[in-house]
Amino acid sequence: MIHESSIVSSKAKIGKDVVIGPFCRIHDGVTLGDGCYLDSHVVLGSVSGEVIIGKNNKFYGFSLIGGPPQDLKYKGENTKLVVGDGNTFRESVTVSIGTSNGGGETRIGNNNLLMAYCHIGHDDKIGNNNVIANSVQLAGHVTIEDKVTLGGICAVNQFVRIGKNSFIAGGALVNKDALPFSITQGAYAVARATNKIGMERSGYSEQAIQNINRAIRILTRGSGTIDEALKRIDEECEKLEEVLYLIDFIKKSERGVAI
Repeated sequence: MIHESSIVSSKAKIGKDVVIGPFCRIHDGVTLGDGCYLDSHVVLGSVSGEVIIGKNNKFYGFSLIGGPPQDLKYKGENTKLVVGDGNTFRESVTVSIGTSNGGGETRIGNNNLLMAYCHIGHDDKIGNNNVIANSVQLAGHVTIEDKVTLGGICAVNQFVRIGKNSFIAGGALVNKDALPFSITQGAYAVARATNKIGMERSGYSEQAIQNINRAIRILTRGSGTIDEALKRIDEECEKLEEVLYLIDFIKKSERGVAI
């Protein structure tokens, strides 16, 4: 079902049971999976690059998905955006394709909700089951893991990582890596507490929640260095998968962690 006012390139690949509403534009290099829905005034792709979109995604008015990166170094290279299944892109969401010096690919996983006026920058990596609220702005090269909630009007610096099952409070300015399983808030944002409710809703055991809470308290309320905090976590917390993941996340940080 393609509205007569929409322009769909003959080179685009359109799946089954796709609905394309009025005044949409789909460029060359776009692959649109089965069951996708475009409300109206949606643009997929641009004059350069490739956009690969999975099944059952919904796009609402004036969203631009797969536009050129906002990077002065970009000269029309054939980079791409890859989107999984079951995502919702609300009004005026913008998502850029990748850049050649950033890996060449922006990637969004499955079952994410991107609310109105969000921007997803070039070479970002978004995992699964995330909620990104109104007017969140992600710079390039940002990584968001799984089951993360970002409150409205957050801004995230380039190359920042946001760990899984974390909650970023509205209005936060995030310039360092946000700890997994944490509630992070402020300008500049720091971890304030453990995201216990989020962990409970995700099915983590009481044992895991207690140990992660102990580890985050050591990190945020201790008076020593990061290395000293990690040593205490190793000594005082059980060697659970979640604790080991938290330690590994911190050790791999290149921007530093927000504590």
